[in-house]
Amino acid sequence: MKIRVLLLVTFLLLPTFVHAAGQEEPAIYVITQGDTLWGLSERFIKDPKYWPELWSRNGQVTNPHFIYPAQKLRVFPDRLEYVSEGPAPALPEQKAVAVTAAVAVAVTAAETPRDAAVEKTYVLYGTEGFLAEKGFRPAGLVIGTQHDRVVSGIDDIVYTDIGTDQHAGGGDKFSIFLKDASVSHPVNNEEMGFKMIPLGVLQLTDIERKSSRAIITKSIREVSPGACLLPYKDNSRREVTLKNGRNDLRGYIIESHSGTGIIAAGDVVYIDLGTSQGAEVGNMLYIIRDVTIDQRYVEGRIDKLPQELLGALVILATGSKTSTALVVKSIDTIHKGDRIVSLAK
Repeated sequence: MKIRVLLLVTFLLLPTFVHAAGQEEPAIYVITQGDTLWGLSERFIKDPKYWPELWSRNGQVTNPHFIYPAQKLRVFPDRLEYVSEGPAPALPEQKAVAVTAAVAVAVTAAETPRDAAVEKTYVLYGTEGFLAEKGFRPAGLVIGTQHDRVVSGIDDIVYTDIGTDQHAGGGDKFSIFLKDASVSHPVNNEEMGFKMIPLGVLQLTDIERKSSRAIITKSIREVSPGACLLPYKDNSRREVTLKNGRNDLRGYIIESHSGTGIIAAGDVVYIDLGTSQGAEVGNMLYIIRDVTIDQRYVEGRIDKLPQELLGALVILATGSKTSTALVVKSIDTIHKGDRIVSLAK
């Protein structure tokens, strides 16, 4: 009897790996203390290199450095998938299982199980702004306001330096931007451009050869003389879908949209990577920071520590050398000057 009880307890303590009855059904693996996604991917599919995609497709994995006991994975011959059951209950004795890498899965529509994670998209509302790089020229300027108002808003009349000489016509729309502070690179002090903050939209009503009257049809912030005008694009609501990067990207966060020094999930930032470096809209980049070694304790024996993974961002719009991005996950406080890479190692 004691032997049977001992065998039963031993069986219950073993890592749970349940095979489905049919060959088409995936196996279900229950994560246990001591597991790492690096080890699991090596064990089951022999490929640990796709973990960022798994992280981005699964909301319950807020930190790719940690997985938790009782989470479940579907094990296919060529991939792993989280079982969409929500996060495991937080037990007092439950400790995170550290991982150095995870494995991700590209699931096609034909292969997607009923409860697998769907492709992630992010909705934008046209308030993100961008960096105006060297050589930028606006289409025109707001040169005056009705009754010499200091600021104007929706339905107010303003005057522009855009006219028929620029082939403008009545009814043409332009986006209004504030040309804000100059942005310098936090590492090498190179001037990267000027922050362009969206203010609203105006529509031309009466046209002269070199000037026009216009009405503000959309107001995000107050409009003052000197505001820049760009040809209107309807960016009021659009979706950006995650896209696998084709290039090895390495750069820095150079500024935040708000100008604050502390950056977190949901914040818009500007980075020093653009189309000239191979950056594309939808690319996810990982925010990392080097860990400083106290040489008093290593005496030169160690020159590098594992990098700290702080979060992730998705590129929303690209310029030549800069891009606008949205921080989609923050594990720790993020600052201007933190590094970004296309593959965290």
